[in-house]
Order: sequence, then C-alpha cells, then structure tokens
Amino acid sequence: MSKGADPEDTELDRLEAGVRSGDRTLLARAITLVESRRPADRVLARALLERLLPATGGAHRIGITGAPGVGKSTLIEALGSKLTGAGHRVAVLAIDPSSERSGGSILGDKTRMKRLASDPNAFIRPSPAAGVLGGVARATRESMLLTEAAGFDVVIVETVGTGQSETLVADMVDVFLVLLQPGAGDDLQGLKKGVLELADILAINKADRDPEQARRSARDYRAALRIVTPADAVWRPPVLTISARTGDGLDGLWEAILEHRKTLEAHGLFAGKRRTQQVKWMWALVEAGLVERFRSDPRVTALLSAMEREVAEGVRSPAAAADALLDAFFGPGGAG
Repeated sequence: MSKGADPEDTELDRLEAGVRSGDRTLLARAITLVESRRPADRVLARALLERLLPATGGAHRIGITGAPGVGKSTLIEALGSKLTGAGHRVAVLAIDPSSERSGGSILGDKTRMKRLASDPNAFIRPSPAAGVLGGVARATRESMLLTEAAGFDVVIVETVGTGQSETLVADMVDVFLVLLQPGAGDDLQGLKKGVLELADILAINKADRDPEQARRSARDYRAALRIVTPADAVWRPPVLTISARTGDGLDGLWEAILEHRKTLEAHGLFAGKRRTQQVKWMWALVEAGLVERFRSDPRVTALLSAMEREVAEGVRSPAAAADALLDAFFGPGGAG
C-alpha cells in the first residue's frame, strides 16, 4: 500500500478488480460484505455496488419456487449443468427467510448440488443463516448484481421459504418458474392463487415416474390458469412436464425461458419491467431504512416497552400507542 493511501479505497479497488475479473474468492468476500449488518460494511458495500453498477444487468434472471420435496435442487443442478455445458456461466442464490427459525445450514445448498458446486463455471451462494425477510432479500438482490458484474450470464434465485418470499423473488427476476409435482388435485387445493398469478412458467417435475399422471396434472393447471390474471398481459404461462432426474424436458424449459424474454422485448416490456423493479426496490429500501431508524431512535426505545405492555394488557389501543411512538420520533403531529 502506498504512503498515505486510504485503506478503505484500497479494499474497494481490490474488491472491484476481483469481482470484475471473476475471482471467486473476492466475489464471495464482496457478497459477505453486502450481507453484513455492520454500518461500516454497509458503507463500503454501497460504494462497491455503485462502482460495479455499469457492469450489471446482462444476465438472465430466473426465479424458482416450489414446495419442499418438489425437486428444486435437482432441477437447478441439472439445468445449471446443461447451461454451463453450453458455455454459460451460472450463479445460484438461495433466499430462505425460514432459516432464522430452523438454523439453516450455510452449506446446505452446496451439499444439495454437489456436481454444480464443483463446476468452475458455476457459483452457488446460500442465503444468510439468519435475518429478517427484508434483510435476506436485500442481500440476495445485491448479490445478484455482484454475480452479474463477475460475468455470470444466468442467475438463478431459489426461494426455499414460504409466503412473502415468492413475491420478493418475483420482483427481482425476469422470469418466475413455479415447480410442481404430478397429482394436481391436492396441489390445486393447497396452491395459493397469488403464486399462480406470479408464475411466468409452470413445470410439472418428476414426470418420468408417471407420465400419464403428469399430463393430467398439466391439463388441470392449464385449466386453472384460465381464471388467473397473468403477470404479463402479452404472455400466457405455459405448463410443461419435465424430469430433472432424467433431463427430459429441460431443453423445452430453457426455450420457454428464452421465449418469455423475447416476447417481452418484442413488446417493449422487458426494460420497463426491470426499471419498475428498480424503483420498487428503492422504495422498499426507503421503508426498511425508516423502520430501522425508527426502532433505533432513543426517543422511541424509551417508550417502546411501555407501549407494547399497555397494548398487550388492553390499557391502550394499538392506534393510540402507534401515535405516541410516532410523535416521539417525528414530534407531535409530525407524522401526519
């Protein structure tokens, strides 16, 4: 380090050069930085992302969801290996809001996808082992930008949690795939309409076990989709039958992913979708930042325990308690 050089600038230069060159060790270090909650790390992470922003945006961003046991890991490994074999560089990111409760193994994703994890043209990164859903989503989104800057042209985001995580993933990817199992009767009862509305592609996995049942399931899902408003008006979500284990149908799945993008681009919607996602993400960060500052403000923390206790005991209404906390933060009437 030259005399008088700023250590922070030196670290930034090292990380930027490492990510741009595709250095996997420095890419992992950069992702650790964006996952950190330390204020100093957050400042450094923001500076790094600003530097790398011009090198992002070139990847196919693919979101995948599905119930536990449906075969997401098997599909990601099979599809990812097929794509790396065709010359693509594939990054896999997992978003798991349930890991704070379960303790989630930080090596779980690499254990589930051993072949892809050892592929020099692939990069697998589990989500943080703990953290609120918004924090995990922030880390995943920023990790996606870092992998793009490192030259990965396909980024797969897997949601292994439930509920709101599907919406978060759909809001950060170009195409959202819902993976299902044959036997649509029970699944149709349990599958939320909201998830179907997010889907750009539905795929019935494990079709090799009972091809006829898989075909029946596909028909049932196509019928269900007729009453669902699609995510994009110009695209009618296809329902495919595949086998991640044997590889059957994976070529057709990749073709559907490419066709979805071509369709949106042909109608001038692809770039607009990404711009909308960027703006929505800005507002999500504003809201998260406000909540964080609110909760850490000493005027709020001085009242918080008493307000929670009084609300729980029925002494004060939730609305009155909320007003008291907001008045403490903004000043009387400031929040209105």
